Amino acid sequence: MELKYEIKEIDVGKTIHSILINRLNISTRLLTKLIKNKKILLNNAICNTKNITHLGDIIKIYFDIVEDNSNIVPTQMKLDIIYEDEWMLVVNKPASIPIHPSRAHFTDSLSNGIKYYFNSIDLHKKIRPINRLDLDTSGLVIFAKCEYIQESLIQQMSNKTFKKVYTCFVNGFLKEKSGKINLPIGRKAGSIIERCIDEKNGHPSTTYYEVIQEFTNYSLVKCILETGRTHQIRVHMSAIGHPLLR
Repeated sequence: MELKYEIKEIDVGKTIHSILINRLNISTRLLTKLIKNKKILLNNAICNTKNITHLGDIIKIYFDIVEDNSNIVPTQMKLDIIYEDEWMLVVNKPASIPIHPSRAHFTDSLSNGIKYYFNSIDLHKKIRPINRLDLDTSGLVIFAKCEYIQESLIQQMSNKTFKKVYTCFVNGFLKEKSGKINLPIGRKAGSIIERCIDEKNGHPSTTYYEVIQEFTNYSLVKCILETGRTHQIRVHMSAIGHPLLR
């Protein structure tokens, strides 16, 4: 895992530290780790990040730091890998399997399968799922293979350049074939899992929807979330009278 950057005219006179933080968006925390492990090179030599850069200089950063991932039990399972490169892994998660281990799913979560896969390719990295999907939701989950890509993708989510699109089957036919649901969502009284519309204490939640196709008595709907509340699509579609099919 190597990142290479050539110093341009606009960079001349700046320190390596400044380039890494402001050009490559490496966090201060990760930068500290890279310096400690001597993973930053200037023109193929380990360098002091306080050094001033010159036109044409080549900075190389290696993200092959070995990490302890022993907190997750490796479990062999069939993974539906959609895409993989040296930086990330995209897996199609089936319904009924959680992403993260828990007391009820200590060894059979998707992360357990990823841990086994990482072991098989000799990748000693923490398990870093970037996006979340509910237990009963199927779809693509991205796993970052290093901290730098994790930070980059999370930053893209924050500035809305990372788009997530969901499709779902709902009961009945929607009168408005596209629209916006803007209803606050909160935790259902007496439950630590279930969510509901809560006008008083709920968090602002917005879902954009569009009907893709209609069938005998149900519809296929595309949803884009402006917010990412737990069970947001499920709660919002129920609130407008079209609950998800089970």
